[in-house]
Amino acid sequence: MSKKNVAILGATGAVGREMMKILEERDFPVGELRLLASARSVGKTLTFRGEEITIQEATKDSFSGIDIVLGAAQNPIAKELAPAIVKAGAVFVDNSSAFRMDPEVPLVVPEINGDDVKLNHGIISNPNCSTTITVVAVYPLSQVSPIESMVASTYQASSGAGAGGPVELMGEVEAGLKGESYEPKVFPYQLAYNLIPDIGSALDNDYTTEEMKMQNEGRKIMHLPDLKVTCTCVRVPVIRSHAISVTIRTKDKISVDQAREVLKRAPGVVLLDDLKKKEYPMPLLTSDQDLVYVGRIREDLTCENGLTLFVSGDQIRKGAATNAVQIAELLV
Repeated sequence: MSKKNVAILGATGAVGREMMKILEERDFPVGELRLLASARSVGKTLTFRGEEITIQEATKDSFSGIDIVLGAAQNPIAKELAPAIVKAGAVFVDNSSAFRMDPEVPLVVPEINGDDVKLNHGIISNPNCSTTITVVAVYPLSQVSPIESMVASTYQASSGAGAGGPVELMGEVEAGLKGESYEPKVFPYQLAYNLIPDIGSALDNDYTTEEMKMQNEGRKIMHLPDLKVTCTCVRVPVIRSHAISVTIRTKDKISVDQAREVLKRAPGVVLLDDLKKKEYPMPLLTSDQDLVYVGRIREDLTCENGLTLFVSGDQIRKGAATNAVQIAELLV
């Protein structure tokens, strides 16, 4: 396999650092690795395969000679630099939401629609983390009978809000133990000992931007343009790994036993489903790895063709960095 020159845009953030780790773990054929970040990080170094690499400032002139750019930067930076990346002849695998709903940009989860990478015009989008984890679990069932609708509730870890999320959570815990106050800055309310049913920005339909991603991105990834989803996104006092409770309604009935057999064989999935033995997905089990765990499979008691599942996966890895590297692997 020929080596590719790779740049990481936003290399100093949590996802950018995880991308470096995963490139090394998966033995990706990296020729040159170029680490790009804001001006304040220039001159610092990060280690890749035992070598120190100096961080450079991300500018429109940063992409000459690069084959693949892994994006771990925010929307404004992605939008600003994407034309320069494409002009330089690189493929931009972008983790921001800037291009996800652009009809000219593939939105890819390799286990589901990997062939869509062939449709790229220089940009490929990485989906939202909760969406990725959910669709890896439910798409194999959609191949048995098309999913017509989903009802989902997400339980999203503090690290989903960035590196400051867990810091704030632990600060609140420590302050609480000492009887001290702690003013939240990352989250709108104290997260410790609490749940916050508010992720993203409020929309006119009383859903949030985060909640609508499950429907809008799910339709595009699974090629189900009429899929209907109602979703509630909740921030929970967990360090890492998101969980999702999801009920799917399919065109034809899928039995619990049939669902288990399908999910046993599904790519990227671990079936952990024995309630009597207390075996089910949890964030502690799914952190720092790349598989999506599925369990608590049972019939929906409100709909004849419904199944309810509980899903968990590492949102920093499969929900972001690993999925991007897997897309890059498809490109090579």
